[in-house]
Amino acid sequence: MKFSRAAVVEAIGDGLLSFPITDFDSEGRFDAGSYRRRLEWFVSHDISAVFVAGGTGEFFNLSLDEYREVVRVAVETVDGKLPVIASAGLSVESGKAFARAAEEAGADGILLMPPYLTECPQEGLVEYARRICDATELNVIYYNRGNGILNADSVQALADRCPNLIGLKDGKGDIQLLNKIVKTVGDRLVYVGGVPTAEIFAEAYLSIGVNTYSSAVFNFVPDMAVKFYKELRKGNREVVKQITNDFFIPFVDLRDRKAGYAVSLIKAGAEIIGRPAGSVRAPLTMPSTEERQQLETLVEKARQL
Repeated sequence: MKFSRAAVVEAIGDGLLSFPITDFDSEGRFDAGSYRRRLEWFVSHDISAVFVAGGTGEFFNLSLDEYREVVRVAVETVDGKLPVIASAGLSVESGKAFARAAEEAGADGILLMPPYLTECPQEGLVEYARRICDATELNVIYYNRGNGILNADSVQALADRCPNLIGLKDGKGDIQLLNKIVKTVGDRLVYVGGVPTAEIFAEAYLSIGVNTYSSAVFNFVPDMAVKFYKELRKGNREVVKQITNDFFIPFVDLRDRKAGYAVSLIKAGAEIIGRPAGSVRAPLTMPSTEERQQLETLVEKARQL
């Protein structure tokens, strides 16, 4: 770790958070050189942290060895300019193994994904997260999504038991639940918006005190993504409305055509701007020719915005 806990909390709590796609070559193997160039480009922009091997980075499609290399390359490339957060999860033992690999590679924290597949009771989710938190010195941000949704009482219990739990990322978009958690747990944690295409929720997040969010579209329209965030924080409602209407609403409509497009469209967008990262891995699929053409139109619109 290169950053103190306080510095990571500060970075995660205020500023645009970037989630790079993971580069694969034509054979579907991790492409370290291309990934390094992507991260160099990322950190040249006004962002506050880099989350590697996350949902947008296809954590669910990486082997432990690939993951270890992804995090190593990221830490070396970012080189202390910003905190590097990597993902962990699947099962308790897998979560511990991913956290250990991230720690050995020099990451500053982990984003704890929900457990794999099965429906979970609240006390089981707390125990799942607690065991992984206890197994690492890294800062931990719990990702509240999928089958791993913690209620306010469970978040409080986890925060009480795990001093290295520093944040909660919302992946559900239930503003009532999130507001209850924010009001119940308070500033013990930092809160991050994390639904797919989080910008569409940005105004609602901000209204309850969630100041930042994960931006997947930063991968292919970084200047517009940064502008949107800055104008949002300034309270410039007209600019926020224009970008939302002209880019984010049609993008979400395109994204919702097929499961997994929250990742697939991002990779297609990166290729459109001349920064290809290969195709997504199965079970995800790449967009059709017609959908790619629609995305090209949106990329041009983003340039104008």
